[in-house]
Amino acid sequence: RKMRALDFPTTIAPGLRDVLLTGKSVEVVRRKDKGEGYDAVVLDAPPTGRIAAFLNVNSEVSGLARVGPIHNHAELVMSVIASPRTVVHLVTLLEEMPVQETLDGIDELRDAGLPLGAIIVNMVRRGSLDVTDLAQASAGLAITEQLRSAGITRDADAVASLLLDEARDLAQRLALEDTERTRLVGTGLPVLELPLLRGGVDLGGLFTLAAQLRGVS
Repeated sequence: RKMRALDFPTTIAPGLRDVLLTGKSVEVVRRKDKGEGYDAVVLDAPPTGRIAAFLNVNSEVSGLARVGPIHNHAELVMSVIASPRTVVHLVTLLEEMPVQETLDGIDELRDAGLPLGAIIVNMVRRGSLDVTDLAQASAGLAITEQLRSAGITRDADAVASLLLDEARDLAQRLALEDTERTRLVGTGLPVLELPLLRGGVDLGGLFTLAAQLRGVS
């Protein structure tokens, strides 16, 4: 790669780059059979819309080259990718388009016979209000009076109006997220949620996400 020797062949044969990437990953996985290598290999794959074609590219190559070393290599790669040693986790957001892409990707992976793992929902916002409080806030129940009782008397009506708009937006957002969450649960796959890290991802944030994935509170 340093000599850019792969640029030309991967340009004239677009699927060849995927073949090389998956082949290298499988080679690293199979090192463990020789008593060396890694306990697990994690591959950050292409976006969900392209994942099935990416992982299944060697199956297509095997069909084109029915004999010879290329066929044998493609068959070897697919024997690992389509085996219980491999699992495909999908990452999404609780938004309509990403969830739909995830559902489509799951169907494609299942049709291709590729092993599915969990759905990881990223950047989940934790609501600060419970269902009852949110409903009351959205309905505007006595917000102006509560502001005045808390000592906020200047422009209390205007402040209350702004708070109501925020509450309604939050309620709509949470309702949408609940709908999309239900669609994901309907796939029958495990659904894991990772919180939004408002301070960015640092070492502490990585430990937080790891604990969430392991189910440790």
